[in-house]
Amino acid sequence: MASASLAAAEPSADLIAAAKKEGTLTTIALPHDWCGYGDVIAGFKAKYGLEINELNPDAGSGDEVEAIKANKGNKGPQAPDVIDVGLSFGPTAKAEGLLMPYKVSTWDSIPDSAKDPEGHWYGDYYGVLSFVVNTDIVKNVPTDWADLKKSEYANTVALAGDPRASNQAVQAVYAAGIATGEKDAAKAGEAGLAYFGELNKAGNLVPVIGKSASLAQGSTPIVVAWDYNGLSWRDTLKGNPPVEVIVPKSGVVAGVYVQAISAFAPHPNAAKLWMEYLYSDEGQLGWLKGYCHPIRFNDLASKGKVPKDLLDKLPPAEGYAKAVFPTLEQQDKGKAAITTKWDSVVGANVK
Repeated sequence: MASASLAAAEPSADLIAAAKKEGTLTTIALPHDWCGYGDVIAGFKAKYGLEINELNPDAGSGDEVEAIKANKGNKGPQAPDVIDVGLSFGPTAKAEGLLMPYKVSTWDSIPDSAKDPEGHWYGDYYGVLSFVVNTDIVKNVPTDWADLKKSEYANTVALAGDPRASNQAVQAVYAAGIATGEKDAAKAGEAGLAYFGELNKAGNLVPVIGKSASLAQGSTPIVVAWDYNGLSWRDTLKGNPPVEVIVPKSGVVAGVYVQAISAFAPHPNAAKLWMEYLYSDEGQLGWLKGYCHPIRFNDLASKGKVPKDLLDKLPPAEGYAKAVFPTLEQQDKGKAAITTKWDSVVGANVK
């Protein structure tokens, strides 16, 4: 693969022709305000002229894997070709035989720690959990996890997903656990559950999935979400209401998401072409415009490919200095505790 990575990383004419013959790509769980996906999707369509059939933009990582399982024998429009899921879902989906291996032409510039050596899944971008705050309603902005327990934040704090299915929400609970000083992953999961149990008991946790609309309307004035989602919402709302994105002082957890192709993809060539686009310089910078640090960021930066105005729009680097990148093993331990015990420990039916 070495020579391919040194090339211009253009997909082969044969792959482009095969993808165009299929004509369509089916995606799932790609909201347009997540990671700049609206422009990334538009860029892919403009470049290759394929249609994109977008399924359930608000699905969680667990839902995406279930959609592959549910449509194994179905070549119709409900079967996703590709998925974009939390890191822990890559190896489990591979173990269940749900993924098709494929190595993009820029494969060598993806860090080894963020890819399956056989090409079944590979990291695409990362961010950190942050507090996204509607400052019209919340005048005193919280700066750390402990702050969210204060009585002044009654009925204001929401997660950006259901912690029984959404990777974003699972990692938020884990981050709260890390903020207590807990180092062991399983114990951090338990500590995070205890924290959210207290938050719920205090009446501070709103059992609603926080989104841009609920943030703006004030039903969830503080949403714990990936920084890139919060920054995107801030831009979209254009000061109405004003939004601040805070990287907490402790418990800064970074999350890597991964791309994969369904082993049962109805449009396998379109799926491969989509991956080539996402891992090209153009696709990677598309994610960065959506405030997600693309997995090839270091490679792009070292080659001077990242425009300065893009770098200037990102939050201060020092906020990210304490970020921890949980290993898959740590994520699995934390996730197991959180997803299985959320109902019994916290008891909030987030939906």
